Amino acid sequence: MVSNIYLIGSRACGKTTVGKQLADKLHLDFYDTDEVLVKKADCEITQYVEQNGWESFRGLEAEVLGELAQKQGAVISCGGGIVVREENRTLLSKKFTVYIKADVQTLANRLQADPNHDQRPSLTGKSIVDEVREVLEARETLYSGCASLVADGSAPIEDVCDQILESYKFFSKGEK
Repeated sequence: MVSNIYLIGSRACGKTTVGKQLADKLHLDFYDTDEVLVKKADCEITQYVEQNGWESFRGLEAEVLGELAQKQGAVISCGGGIVVREENRTLLSKKFTVYIKADVQTLANRLQADPNHDQRPSLTGKSIVDEVREVLEARETLYSGCASLVADGSAPIEDVCDQILESYKFFSKGEK
C-alpha cells in the first residue's frame, strides 16, 4: 500500500507545480483540492464564496479532503486555507504532509505575476504583500503543526521534489 503525499502551504508556494512533478516521478495520481472543489461546486471558488460564504466553502473543502484521503497512492495539493479547520489538521497530521514554506516576498511576487483571482480570492482586501504577511503569520503554526516535513518553497522545484522524495522513502518504510 502506497501512502498519499499531502502538500500544504500558502497560495503560490508551489504546491501544484511540485505536486504534479512528484506524481509524475512516483507514477501516482495527482489531485488539487481546489480543482476538485470547483468541479464539485460547479463554479469558481470566488463565485462560491460570494454566494455561500467562507464557512460553507471551508466545509466543502473539508469534505473534498476527506474524500481524497480515501484514495491510495496519490499526491494531493491542498488549498492554502485547508489548515484553518481543526478536522483537516487532525487528518493531515496523521499523514505524510509536506509544508512548502516560502517567504512573504517570494509569495507576493508569484501572486503578482499570476494573480488568478477566480482561484485565489483576496482574504483580507489588503495589498498582496500585507495580505500574504498577515495570512502567513496567522497560519504558520497551523502549517508547521501538521507537517511531517517542511520544504523550502523558494528553492528550485527539482530540489523541493528531491527533498520530499527522500523523506517520503523513510516515511513509507516506517509505515509497513
